[in-house]
Formats: sequence, structure tokens, C-alpha cells
Amino acid sequence: MTKLDSKIPSGALKDKWTNYKNNINLVNPANKRLIDVIVVGTGLAGGSAAATLAELGYNVKAFAFQDSPRRAHSIAAQGGINAAKNYQGDGDSIYRLFYDTVKGGDYRAREANVYRLAEVSANIIDQCVAQGVPFARDYGGLLDNRSFGGVLVSRTFYAKGQTGQQLLLGAYSAMNRQISRGKIKMYNRHEMMDVVIVDGKARGIITRDLVTGKIERHGAHAVVVGSGGYGNIFFLSTNAMGSNASAAWKIHKKGAYFANPCFTQIHPTCIPVAGELQAKLTLMSESLRNDGRIWVPKNMDDVKAIRAGQLKPTQIPEENRDYYLERRYPAFGNLVPRDVASRAAKERCDAGYGVNATGQAVYLDFASAIERYGKETAHVQGLDENDKALVTKLGKQVIENKYGNLFQMYEKIVDENPYETPMMIYPAVHYTMGGIWVDYNLMTTVPGLYAIGEANFSDHGANRLGASALMQGLADGYFVLPYTIGDYLADDIRTGPISTDHPAFAEAEKEVVDRLEHFINNKGTKSVDTFHRKLGLIMWNKCGMARNKEGLTSAIEEIKALREEFWKEVRVPGGMNEFNDELAKAGRVADYLELAELFAKDALHREESCGGHFREESQSEEGEAKRDDENFKYAAVWEYTGNPGEAILHKEDLVYENIELKTRSYK
Repeated sequence: MTKLDSKIPSGALKDKWTNYKNNINLVNPANKRLIDVIVVGTGLAGGSAAATLAELGYNVKAFAFQDSPRRAHSIAAQGGINAAKNYQGDGDSIYRLFYDTVKGGDYRAREANVYRLAEVSANIIDQCVAQGVPFARDYGGLLDNRSFGGVLVSRTFYAKGQTGQQLLLGAYSAMNRQISRGKIKMYNRHEMMDVVIVDGKARGIITRDLVTGKIERHGAHAVVVGSGGYGNIFFLSTNAMGSNASAAWKIHKKGAYFANPCFTQIHPTCIPVAGELQAKLTLMSESLRNDGRIWVPKNMDDVKAIRAGQLKPTQIPEENRDYYLERRYPAFGNLVPRDVASRAAKERCDAGYGVNATGQAVYLDFASAIERYGKETAHVQGLDENDKALVTKLGKQVIENKYGNLFQMYEKIVDENPYETPMMIYPAVHYTMGGIWVDYNLMTTVPGLYAIGEANFSDHGANRLGASALMQGLADGYFVLPYTIGDYLADDIRTGPISTDHPAFAEAEKEVVDRLEHFINNKGTKSVDTFHRKLGLIMWNKCGMARNKEGLTSAIEEIKALREEFWKEVRVPGGMNEFNDELAKAGRVADYLELAELFAKDALHREESCGGHFREESQSEEGEAKRDDENFKYAAVWEYTGNPGEAILHKEDLVYENIELKTRSYK
């Protein structure tokens, strides 16, 4: 049994990272040319890691299942990226970002990793500006900031509603420079099928060319997995439909422990589900909560009239509106953390106040912001502040400059003008805080195997603060992994190239081929999506925003039964040695069906509420999450034993020496 050792450096919190860097082993620049590193996934974490490792001199092989790194799901991130620069002079600091992150995660994150994240956050902005990322600027030309949920400062740097896209283009340009130099060998449309362990160390991967179906072996001295999260286990999520958990699950089955799988984030501002045939959900950036006010009607008669199409939300006077976040959480208002905002929306809709046909939607209204900005602009320009039409026109222009592409996207999907009528939103699965367990070096329990970005568990506890996903991905790739991996690789400078003729490669390849052949030759009658949708319903209904012992217990049994049916009844048309998207999906759903059981098992064992994990048995009289620090102040770390239902639990106790644990309040 592998003993958990987080390898957290000794010393004061603020000195740990500096002292660590001062004492690690380094690889001579001339020796880096002798070392190969595989990077799986080329989103912000994988892309920045590949570019930086190649810039340092390592030989990098990068793998993406998309046709280009530019298609990685990081591109969909809209609202911004956090950094402790304190450009607004509003009291921000490294410690404040650290504190907000730990508190936002409901005191279930590792203190040392979070402080390091806050410490390097400022470097990310400088790096990205140097790359040409077009962050928004204020009138004086300085970088602008806005606020996100769970904080009382403005620390979020942004590029309209396209921040992820612009940051990814920065990382992609850095990658391209190394691709042209020959330091990165890029494998697009390749999917990692398994990791290869030689003498206890990760020494390569097996891949499938998604265009030709060819199975390939790739050797390296270390393997880095930056393949994102597992939100699509719910079928309907804000993730791209191709996003999957297979790379992370494959390494888990080869010895990398999985931590806190039940910590999954429900994002409060998504476009509501429209129908049963929907394949994915669309996120409306959390940045909209800076200016949008969330409400439902106070009176049930108004709710019924709206649903019947007899009343418009704009016809409901202010006194008949329930701005429930402002009512329940006056200090933070509409900018409470995502888990709090999501549960509050669910509570209002469960009480019958949902405003769309399904009863699962609330309003996100910009009328107040349009009026406020319009009057301010009119005042600055010396115009009539009492001219309502002029004020509305000027206010809309300000909102358009800040959020224009988001408003345009909403109108295209819903066919309603959000400048004229409030948006409708409802919570949806978005991000996974759980993931592969890693130590302070970002190494898994398998030597030489690393997990970065959303694929690991380390920084967000039970709930991620908005705009911190991009921060963690780029921190890991640009500023953390390049140091920590060198400490490990210093012992490999005389190893020589890793041969793919080793029996371990042949064995792993055979397992991959046997599994693919099973799918192709199986004579089932049901499509892959049939099983994925059924799994998604089980997960949403019993492992979603609220969970209880009875539901989780039945979910485990239902998932087991569904998995057995899947292996007997799934039908995959087409062949193995060709482009076959159904075959690729079959492998991913097979992995989800195993991960889902571990997810439910983890949620069942954690008899407390914290962050995104809300057990109905553990709540305050006001309906807030109720932690149990005496019994559950640890990361739940699971070891695979051949069956997810029989996984062995290890506990990493979370020690807080620099933060006092309090009941998390945003009132």
C-alpha cells in the first residue's frame, strides 16, 4: 500500500515555495536535451506546461484529441482570471487571495498548495501581457479588474467575455514557437488510451489516432496529464461534448489515487435546460453577476401568469420582486460563491417560484445596471440625466462594451434580447474540484506521473471560486511543474531513451486493443448515448445539487446495474481502424460508469455538507451547508482495487496553521 506523503516543505507558509526552489535538484540545460516528457491535454494547463518545458530544453510530446490545441475546452472560459495584484487598491494581497480560496473551498483544500497558487498568480498576468493577451484596460490604460463571487475585492483580469480564448491563444503561440523549433512534437487527434508503468515508474502512454484508428506506443521519462475534469459524467454540463475523464481514470486504474470525486461544482448562471433531447448546456459567465441582479416574483400569481405567457417580467414592479440573494446575503449579495448561489436558486424553484415552463429558471436582470451606467455616462458627458431614453441608450452601450459577446450568445440561443428583458438562468454542472491526488510537486502516487490543472484535486477544496480555474491551470503549467518535475528528472539524465519494446508496452497495448475489439464485436442493441443519458439522470437526480443517504445508496446500485447492461447491450457501429466517433465515445462512457460509482461512494461516505457537496442530513436551520470538521477535515483519497465499489479509502488530514476554521458565512 502506498503511504500518502504530500511532501509539503517545512517552514513558514510564506517561505515554503521559495525555500523549496532553493533546495531542489536541477537539470543542467545541456542534459535537458536528453530527457523526454509526454504532456496529455493541451488546454491552459497542458499547453502552458508543454510550452515551458520545451522552452527549458526538454523534448516534449504533446497530445490532444481535438484537431488543434486551440480547440481545448479552456477556450470556453469567459469571465476572467484571478491574480493578487491589488491594482484597485481595495485591500487585496497574496494572503487575501489565499484566504478567500481556502474559505471559498469550505476549508477542504491543502493550505500550502493554495498559498503557492496565490503567490505565483501575479506572475501569470505579467507573462500573459508579454504574450500579447488583450486584457481589458481602464481609461488610463492600466489593466482593469472586476469582482467575482465569494470575495470583497476586484482581482479578476478579463478580456471581455473571451478570457479563456485569449489566454489559450497566448499559450498556443508559445507552443507553436516550440513546435517550429522541433522541441514539441504535436499529436493532434490522438487520444491517450492507457499509461505504461515500467519498474514502478510512468514511462509512456498508448494512444489511438482518432482519424486512422492506429494504436501507437510513446515512451518518455515522465508523463504529465492535463486533461481537464469529469463534469460530463452528468451528460448535461457546460463542458464541451468531447471533454472526458478517460486519461485521468486510466491512470487511476494504474495506481494514481483519486481524491474527493464528489466535490463537483454546480454553476449558478447557465442557460436553463430546454428539452429532453438537449446534448449540452451553455454557461453565462459569472462576471455577469457584477451587474446583473438575480430575482424571482414574490407572488405566486405573477409566477403563474409569466409561465402562461400572460405577463412579462418587466411588468412586475420592484416591490413585487424577490432579490433573494440580496435578501439572504446582504454583505455579498449577488456575488456569493457559486455553491451558495446555486442552492439558493434551487430552493426558490423547488418552492414553486421558477419562471420558465419547466419551473427551473430565475431571472438575471440588467435594468438597474443599464440605468446606473447610463446616468453616470450622461453626467460625465454633461447630458440630461433625466432623459430616460438617452440614459437607457448610454447604459446599454456600457453593458455592451463589458459583456457584449455574452449577450449576443444568449440571444442566439434563447431568441430573446437580454438588453430588453431579463436573462433566464439555472444552475448546471460546470467544474470538478475532485481529481487525481497529487503531492506538493504535482506528482501522483505513481513516480514520474504528474497531474495538473482541473485533472488534479489540489487547490480548490470543496468549491472553486470563480476565475480561479484559469489561474490554477496557468500556475501549474508555467510556474510550478517546470520546477518540480526537474527535481524528479535529475535522476534520469543517464537513463537514455525509453524503449517502447519493453513488455510493459506490449501488455498495455494488448489491453487497449482487446477493449476496442470488444466494443466493435459486441452485438448489443443500444447506442452509447442511451447509456450516457441514463447515467446523467441518475447523477443529476441523486448526486447533484443535494444528496442524501437513501439517494446515494440507490444511485450506487443503479450505476452498477447500468454498467452491466452497458457491457452487454452497447452497440458500436463501424470499424476499429478508421475514424469512429462512436467507438471513442464508448470508451469514455465506460470510464464514466466506473467513475460514477466511486463518485457516489465518496459522497455517501462524507456525512457532512461542504462547498459543492450538500448532504440534506447536514444543514443548518437556515438551509446552509453544515461542515463536520471533527470527523471530515481531510481529503478522501481512493485507491483502485479492480472494482470502484471496493476502492480503499486513504485520508490526507488537512492542517490549517494560518487560517482559523469558521462557519462559512457570506451574510
